[in-house]
Amino acid sequence: MAHFNYTAEKSDGEVYKGVAEASDRFELYQIIRREGGKILSVEEDKSGSYLSLSFWNSKFTTIKEYDKILFCRNLGAMLGAGLSLARALSVLERQTKNPRLAATVSQIASDVRRGDALHVSVGKFPRVFTRLFVAMVRAGEEGGNLPNALKVTSDQMERMYLLKKKIRGAMLYPCIILVAIFGIGILMMIEVVPTLAQTFAEMNASLPPSTQFVIGISNFLMRNTTLAIVIIVGTISGIWTLMRTKMGKRGADWTFLHVPSIGPMVKEVNAARTARTLASLSSSGVDILTSLEITREVVQNSFFQEVIGEAQRDVGSGQPLSATFVRHENLYPAFVGEMMAVGEETGSTAEMLKRLADYYEDEVDRKTKDMSTIIEPFLMLIIGGAVGFFAIAMISPIYSLSNAI
Repeated sequence: MAHFNYTAEKSDGEVYKGVAEASDRFELYQIIRREGGKILSVEEDKSGSYLSLSFWNSKFTTIKEYDKILFCRNLGAMLGAGLSLARALSVLERQTKNPRLAATVSQIASDVRRGDALHVSVGKFPRVFTRLFVAMVRAGEEGGNLPNALKVTSDQMERMYLLKKKIRGAMLYPCIILVAIFGIGILMMIEVVPTLAQTFAEMNASLPPSTQFVIGISNFLMRNTTLAIVIIVGTISGIWTLMRTKMGKRGADWTFLHVPSIGPMVKEVNAARTARTLASLSSSGVDILTSLEITREVVQNSFFQEVIGEAQRDVGSGQPLSATFVRHENLYPAFVGEMMAVGEETGSTAEMLKRLADYYEDEVDRKTKDMSTIIEPFLMLIIGGAVGFFAIAMISPIYSLSNAI
């Protein structure tokens, strides 16, 4: 397929530019004619060649979450303003700064021009667009209100993105502190401890077990630097690989749920994700079983995924949605099941789910702001314990020598 940049004129005299993929210029003329336009000028774009830098950029560049949010929001705004779907996609392809997203949008636009529905086209890129996105687009197309569906989807994606960003931001401070402590410890073992160890050896000092332990680690790092690096890297890689296995992920999920201060926030984060996703899908007209199936993929913790899977089976057998969540108040707060039950009784389940999502997102926002205050005492204990142990281990022999003199 060739890539073309063209200038066309609509039947009302409006001139516009676009980008399209076609097998040749003849097919391009047919595509634009079907859209109600007339080609004024066309130029083949050679940037798709294997020898071009843009081609390889489109293959290896990652698409950030916020790029997808902007794509969804801008596409909905353009469609709402009256642009045709193919033309809106062409404009977005030229506007986006991400090479890989531009190539993806180009392919979607080409499929749409050939008669594919938008949800079918975006469904061909599962690594870029989630099942939630595809389902929302399909609901919008089938309901005849695609611009509104895209607006709801962009809002959903943005809220989840901001929630994730706040959690990562809250965890950044303790991670930096712990990495700094580890780095300073390694530096002390390499630069300070060998000097003190040599002094103790020259004076034939009697060393307590704690001092021998510290000197032993220092000697190992000095004599086996390469092996030490391999062990550290191997340990980190091993933990990372284990976390990606089903058993390792299960263990990590359980751990996060039972860590003080972190566990309650994990429950509220998953409650917010569940409520927000179900609310968006339900308000767009997606059936409840499909909504639960997609929500199960959105929620990352395996324990919560099991609850949603159980809810899907229960709803399929005729039970109300709230019944499953009420039974699992150890994971989902009691407020979730109660609000769902009220929504089912009043026929406003989607509205109640939106309120639930707003409430728990606000709770998580507040707790992430307070997290540094909560974590600081624990960090101080860790730092104090490490510094105290090192000080006692190194100073004890010095006091022994002073008393002997």
